[in-house]
Amino acid sequence: MAAAAFKTSNQSTESPSPKIYIPEEWSNAVDAIASGSVAFPVVFVCGPKNCGKTTFSRHLLNVLLQRHKKVAYLDTDVGQTEFTPPGLLSLTVIDKITPDLTLPCLKTPERCFFFGDISSKRDPSAYLSYISALYDHYLKEYRTDNRTESGNRSKGFSRDCSLPLVINTPGWVKGIGYELLVDMLNYISPTHVVNIRISVESKNLPSGTFWSNEGNYDDDVSVMEINAALQDHLKRSMLVQKDSGLLRDMRMMAYFKQCFPSDRNMSTIKELAIALCALPPYGVDVSSVKIKHLYHKVPANEIYRSLNATIVGLAVSSASEKLPTCVGLGIVRAVDASKGVLYVITPVPVQILEDVDLLLQGFIQIPTSLLQAPGCVSPYMSANVLPYI
Repeated sequence: MAAAAFKTSNQSTESPSPKIYIPEEWSNAVDAIASGSVAFPVVFVCGPKNCGKTTFSRHLLNVLLQRHKKVAYLDTDVGQTEFTPPGLLSLTVIDKITPDLTLPCLKTPERCFFFGDISSKRDPSAYLSYISALYDHYLKEYRTDNRTESGNRSKGFSRDCSLPLVINTPGWVKGIGYELLVDMLNYISPTHVVNIRISVESKNLPSGTFWSNEGNYDDDVSVMEINAALQDHLKRSMLVQKDSGLLRDMRMMAYFKQCFPSDRNMSTIKELAIALCALPPYGVDVSSVKIKHLYHKVPANEIYRSLNATIVGLAVSSASEKLPTCVGLGIVRAVDASKGVLYVITPVPVQILEDVDLLLQGFIQIPTSLLQAPGCVSPYMSANVLPYI
């Protein structure tokens, strides 16, 4: 895999960015949002899978950054995250344009929660709670008109907001996925809703203010319905199925590559796998942290085995906060049950790790390609064993 696959925000771009085709309809919509009457727009981008929500959102982000010093970005797609590794829900404040929209660009979020899975269907109620908490944090910190009265969120947005907000959403638009979108829209009450549509009408969201109850139309919201980009600048079809698993693996490997100095040359998966195996881990005294399995019960005598060779969320609990905030991810590389010590690899700075008092385990896995790198013997992979039944 090319070095670009491990691109992080503190690395420079060595080669020109590939040309990204932005249809004229998209450009007009973005210009209308950025130059419209709402000084600090809150934009909700939605639509079915592979319609271009992320590309549109990042293009909108770049255009807004030409007019604002900073823009907030609320990422609600746990399976295809934009600025964090998968399995997280985050609010990130962006202050620099990212011209290459094709590469994963990791940034440290302003606030983050560990959902622990790649689909909201695992726990829709918890999913909505996390998103509501992230939006409330935005209101508190970046909406001056809501610092004293958060109950005004459904009354529209005044011009003294601190930052615009872009909200990217999952492509799950049917069944429970549709209900989640409706709940999110009713809670957030955005100034703009961008509904991207594809040629297969049955897969699209309804037109108009589909989330509003009958007779409860909000004339403060601007609904924009635009078509997905069907062709690129060379008139080639763009209706291709993305390899979602590969994209998740790329983001996860880019995240753990941050364990090393940015100038260290690692251009292949094998080099990263060998470097991670040689990296001295942090020792975590089990008695100093709580361990929570989000989606399954584990017998007390199996706790250590359940954590070994897994990815965990590193969280900080607080008496004043209902939900523990996540400061990053870690790989539990080894366990010493006799000493009660976990050995964890993470790029999170040690001064932040000192506050971590909770390890969260979900279903986020170490990329298989990292474990099976050619020529690298992983301590977690064995040969000549019975197949898993």
